[in-house]
Amino acid sequence: MSTKHDDQAIRAHLAQCDPVLAQLLEAHDVLLVEENDREQEHYAALVRTIVGQQLSNHVVAILWGRLLERFGGRPPTPAEILADDPEELRAAVGLSGSKVSYLRSLAEQVESGAVDLEHVSELSDEEIVAELTTIRGIGEWSAHMFLMFQLGRPDVLPWGDLAICKGVEKAYGLKETPKRAALEELAERWRPHRSAACRVIWWTIDRPEG
Repeated sequence: MSTKHDDQAIRAHLAQCDPVLAQLLEAHDVLLVEENDREQEHYAALVRTIVGQQLSNHVVAILWGRLLERFGGRPPTPAEILADDPEELRAAVGLSGSKVSYLRSLAEQVESGAVDLEHVSELSDEEIVAELTTIRGIGEWSAHMFLMFQLGRPDVLPWGDLAICKGVEKAYGLKETPKRAALEELAERWRPHRSAACRVIWWTIDRPEG
């Protein structure tokens, strides 16, 4: 489990390597290291990621609650998703047809063993992204979220996250929203704590300084 010492060490590193982050950290009390026992199963985490794609946190919480209710108050297993009627699942939870299709694709690949979630944590970040993006409906953004919030990987840069791109544009006074190459170049200084740096950007983008 992460400690207060971890947070302080990462904070010191980011403040030293990047004056913009130093100012943001000075102005905002941002939690850089999340204490998470990560008891949620990897499959359930991916199901929730699919459910929550392109939706606000408030809406995601509602839909996730409906999904849990449909399966007895717990996340469904792959077999249960495949056994459920797709149209009934869509209507009961309030999902789009495409998301139901993505959930079934995930369930099929996990059930068949094509995607091995039991040992996924043994892979490198790059290998995990390559593995997960073979699943229909799981793109690089979803894979990056899985790395950061489910596996707690410390050096992830979700370059496809619009809030990160807009936040960097605002914080660094850029003339335009950075594309992938520009964002990766700027974030190189944050290594090996790019995940924590992104937390700073996320936390501060909609908050006034001071």
